[in-house]
Amino acid sequence: MKRFLIRLCRPLSFLPALCMMYLIFSFSSQTGTQSSALSLKVTKTVVTIVDKVMDEGWTEAEQEAKVKEYHYYVRKAGHMTEYCILAITIALPLYVYGLRGFLLIVVAGAACVLFAAGDEYHQSFVGGRGPSIKDVCIDSVGAFIGIMLTLLFSWIAMGGKKKL
Repeated sequence: MKRFLIRLCRPLSFLPALCMMYLIFSFSSQTGTQSSALSLKVTKTVVTIVDKVMDEGWTEAEQEAKVKEYHYYVRKAGHMTEYCILAITIALPLYVYGLRGFLLIVVAGAACVLFAAGDEYHQSFVGGRGPSIKDVCIDSVGAFIGIMLTLLFSWIAMGGKKKL
């Protein structure tokens, strides 16, 4: 009975990865205007929080200047974060089921990079959007960070005794 439950639950362990893929696909389905407005809102929120936490006392004009200055970086950090989370949701179940070391990096990394490339291709059909090799590279860096974090935390959880 235990083996049956394990076999039944194994595919469900990838459900978070599928949810993350759906979320990424949803963001990529937004038009260029919608996507830019969303990331602009996030950037404004970040600038406002930094202003309050750091007690900078920026004027409205200074805050707007900071938003313009950092908007691009917030967008790219969003890309990296999405793919970092995707990589974790792919790599963790693979690790639990015995895939370790370099093979885990290759399999989880390939899945993330292929999804990133497919997602950029998908954007070529969305108004005001287009594919970008640069974004695939940024997504890949985020995925690599996620895989490395998975390996590190798995190693720590195993007491640092087993091979990554």
